[in-house]
Amino acid sequence: MLDKFAPALFVLLWSTGFIGGKLGLPHAEPLTFLLWRMALVAVLLAGLAVWTKAPWPASRREAGHIALSGLLVHGAYLGGVFGAIHHGLPAGTVALIVGLQPVLTALVAGPLLGERLRPLQWAGLGLGLVGVAAVVWEKLALKHGDGWSLVLAGVALIGITAGTLYQKRFCTGMDLRSGTALQYAATGTLFALLAPWLETMRVDWTWEFAFALGWLCLVLSVGAIFLLFMLIKRGAASRVASLFYLTPPVTALMGWALFGETLGPLALVGMAVTAGGVALVLRKA
Repeated sequence: MLDKFAPALFVLLWSTGFIGGKLGLPHAEPLTFLLWRMALVAVLLAGLAVWTKAPWPASRREAGHIALSGLLVHGAYLGGVFGAIHHGLPAGTVALIVGLQPVLTALVAGPLLGERLRPLQWAGLGLGLVGVAAVVWEKLALKHGDGWSLVLAGVALIGITAGTLYQKRFCTGMDLRSGTALQYAATGTLFALLAPWLETMRVDWTWEFAFALGWLCLVLSVGAIFLLFMLIKRGAASRVASLFYLTPPVTALMGWALFGETLGPLALVGMAVTAGGVALVLRKA
């Protein structure tokens, strides 16, 4: 049952990341926000791993692969997304840039992992890209950002793409409890080094920030990440990556429901095109 509904559940949970960021970022700088998130989740999962007697990496080499995957999936991706939004780039523009991940993954998954896409799936990737562009077209106000925001969005794109491929290649055998705890600990260590150097580390402890932090820790960092790694383990990397095409339109719907953000006709058409593209990519041979 979980296998059947896992892709849709993952898209729903992953899309709430932008909502949580929108609530929390006004009250803390991005690296400081992420440091709290990584630290809390690392402690939570480490305790769960010890309590359930989960196996830990058998060698330093295995632990190193797991930590590096975490630095890419959590550190580069989340740091880039939160940093780009903090520097003024609209969330829709960030979603569009990161939404290029399926194309980038498909281009490199063949040589690295031996995966091949059929022409129909390539057509689906193209449709998905067109749909994402249509959904966020009205938010492409790049003048609201700066050069750093574009660089950070690019870092996020490369990080989530490389992390997905690296996880598929080297970490499919890791235990989700202990392995993910190690990934968050490694990423938290990185943010602990960078945050005092680059930020004031001030936090405005409002109920909005507390809710955003709790949601991102439990629902995103545990639930969505567990689903992502499960999907990577059981499916082709390019097919898993195609799910990220659905994040911008789902996020737009959440923004409309929660914050009154409007969706124009072009965005509605784009959501339909995106859904059709993903369906083509995910079709079984």
